[in-house]
Amino acid sequence: MRTPDFAAEAGAWVLEHGHRTLLALTGGRFPTSVMGMLPVELHTVGRKSGRKFATLLTAPVHDDDRIVVVASKGGHSDHPDWFKNAIATPDVDVTVEGVTRPMRARAASAAERAELWPAVVKAYRGYEGYQRNTDREIPLLILEPRPRD
Repeated sequence: MRTPDFAAEAGAWVLEHGHRTLLALTGGRFPTSVMGMLPVELHTVGRKSGRKFATLLTAPVHDDDRIVVVASKGGHSDHPDWFKNAIATPDVDVTVEGVTRPMRARAASAAERAELWPAVVKAYRGYEGYQRNTDREIPLLILEPRPRD
């Protein structure tokens, strides 16, 4: 049985705003892990409005060279706006543990996604359910340090 889009969207909203509330209440010190994943704040520019947006996400895969986030939107039938914004304007900023870094965003290629997806699901099994809940292939967004000009 598929979860209706409104329920998936509401669940994603609750997770993000709950995380944001915890950060505000603890002065940014908590949580250092969300469901075993690294919490990150992605700063994008709206593809239509040109306004700056900040979205709290989790990174199931990360190392010194990249951060991978999942555009699941709880299994919603459409990609999340933050993903669309990052693809439209790939120069983004990412805050991790209070440090903001300029990064470049790109969608994982089919080969990269196939390689990364098992690690994503191992970090959080819920992503597997989100993928079953939607007809779209849930994309992975790879964030890498922005080259110095």
